[in-house]
Amino acid sequence: MLARLKSISLIGLEAEVVEVEVDLHGGMPSFQIVGLGDTAIQESKERIRSAIKNSGFTFHHGKIAVNLAPADLKKHGPRFDLPIALGILHALGEIRLENIDKAVFLGELGFSGELRPITGILPTVSGARDLGFKSIFVPEGNIEEASIIPDIEVYPVKDLQAIINHINGFECIKPAETKILTPDAFPPDFEDDMKFVRGNEHVKRAMEIAAAGGHNMLMSGPPGSGKTMLSKAFATILPQLTVEEALEITKIHSISGLTSEKSPVMFNRPFRAVHHTASGVAIVGGGNPPKPGEISLAHRGVLFLDEFAEFPSKTLEVLRQPLEDGKIAISRASGTIQFPAKFMLIAAMNPCPCGYISDPKRECVCSPFQIQRYQNKISGPLLDRIDLHVEVPRVEFEKLSQMKEGENSETVRKRVQKARNIQIERLKSYDLNNNAEMPSSLVKKFCTLDQESSDLMKRVVTQMNLSGRAFYRILKLSRTIADLGDSAEITITHLAEAIQYRERQ
Repeated sequence: MLARLKSISLIGLEAEVVEVEVDLHGGMPSFQIVGLGDTAIQESKERIRSAIKNSGFTFHHGKIAVNLAPADLKKHGPRFDLPIALGILHALGEIRLENIDKAVFLGELGFSGELRPITGILPTVSGARDLGFKSIFVPEGNIEEASIIPDIEVYPVKDLQAIINHINGFECIKPAETKILTPDAFPPDFEDDMKFVRGNEHVKRAMEIAAAGGHNMLMSGPPGSGKTMLSKAFATILPQLTVEEALEITKIHSISGLTSEKSPVMFNRPFRAVHHTASGVAIVGGGNPPKPGEISLAHRGVLFLDEFAEFPSKTLEVLRQPLEDGKIAISRASGTIQFPAKFMLIAAMNPCPCGYISDPKRECVCSPFQIQRYQNKISGPLLDRIDLHVEVPRVEFEKLSQMKEGENSETVRKRVQKARNIQIERLKSYDLNNNAEMPSSLVKKFCTLDQESSDLMKRVVTQMNLSGRAFYRILKLSRTIADLGDSAEITITHLAEAIQYRERQ
């Protein structure tokens, strides 16, 4: 008897229907799975065999042929264990599948028949709904994440015996109740706080602007000036996630196996701190099958690169295209997979190899050649994509020892959230969330200058020899500063502040 069931495979974040066909024959015992399955799928034979036997059923002693269609689509992971096992049981006459032809099955089987959680459950359930399926059967350990998606019945399955009883009508599994997500469900939870950062008020101001508009920022200063501490505190002033952003982030972390039953949804914006020994593949993504890299895991959040100039130049250059486009395309011989990568880059570096060229109290021991070579590790095109360039000086003892705490993160975050809400309202018809995402056409529409500001901008572009990209980035930064000041128009004051954050050529 031939059995057919539906399952879902993920190509990047996109769901593809896989039809699992099972056919039983007489003759010498064999178990074959065809359809471009990886090692995990080929190893499923022993898991399925043991799960069926330990669930109280007799395993077929003849030939078993399994086809995962379409045959030209590569399949990965153990998610097809459950539909293959059910197909074998249907072909043996143990269960009847006619009543659930609009259902999707997936899950990894253990030897005892229990269902283990799989990765990528959120984009899988979302994709199944979009493809028109009415119900989906998932491992019980995935139900917290799977039940976030509305308009599809999600059934939590404990083990193989439980789903057999459900199909045969002996003991039905109840679908999980859909969880309604609201922005209030994402309370901020941070150990760091801006109030613990002493001094460097101008850097805090720059961080507030970066957080409000989604801008990139580079800090340069001597060792011990507080660059790393400031960067960690930066995560505490980021605006609240919207429901759509939370789902976007969770999908990426889900396929990377970074969600859990206790934390099924990403409640806070990601903050990814990458060591300078990381490879280009680790940062942009790759592998077989291609997985998201750090820039995608930082989507809608922060990618923090400490010791920026210590990264290999080749590694840093891979950031140029995603910083501009907000996405990364990973091309392989088998095809191209695209992941989102709308992140804020926060980088920190020393101004020279020893770090003390800008320190008034320590003498720099680097030669001019060493300094030039060190600074040249970061290319002009990459620096051009960074909106705020800020020098972080050494903090004096008087400020370090003062008992009075500074402004806390909650206060700053309220101002940032207010400015971000203005941007969301302004850009909602363009499906954008912040000023940094505006293309040049919208910059011309929303970042108009009066005659006085226009004259200043003309002088600055000429004297600083700015590129067209830098020109538009200054305008977007000015728009954010105006939003923080609750100003409908960009004034010369806003523009002047934005210009001072530009790198001097």
